[in-house]
Amino acid sequence: MSNSQQIKSDAREKTLRFLYQCDIEKLYHFSDAHFKKYCGDFDLNFSEIDLCRSYITGIYDNLAAINEKISEYSKNWSIDRLGIIDRSILRLSTYELKYTDTPKKVVINEAINLGKKYGTNESGGFINAILDKIAKEDS
Repeated sequence: MSNSQQIKSDAREKTLRFLYQCDIEKLYHFSDAHFKKYCGDFDLNFSEIDLCRSYITGIYDNLAAINEKISEYSKNWSIDRLGIIDRSILRLSTYELKYTDTPKKVVINEAINLGKKYGTNESGGFINAILDKIAKEDS
C-alpha cells in the first residue's frame, strides 16, 4: 500500500471513530471545537486532519440524502435500527461512493475491512450487500 493510500485508510478509520463518538453523543452536525478536541486526543497528523475534516463535513452536509440512500437498500432495517458502527461505516462509505471520485472497489473493500475490525461477525457481509447496491446505481 502506498503512503497516500495508507493515509486515506487511516483517515477513514479515524473518521469512523469520530462518527461513532458523535452518534453516541447525538451530535449530527460538524462542530469545529469537537473535531479539534478529537484531533488532539487521538494525535491525528496534518494529512489525516484535512482528509477527516473533508469526510466529516461532507457526510454531515449530505446526511439526510446519505441516510435515505442507506435506508433504501437496508430492507427491514431503518437507519435508526442499525448498529452504530455499521451505520457510521455506511455513512462514510456512501458519502465516498456518491460524492467523491474514490474507486468503488476501494470504498467497498475498506468498508468491509472496517466492519470486520469494529463490527459484528455479520457486519462485513451486511455492509458489502448495501454498498454494492449503492455502487451499482451509477454504473
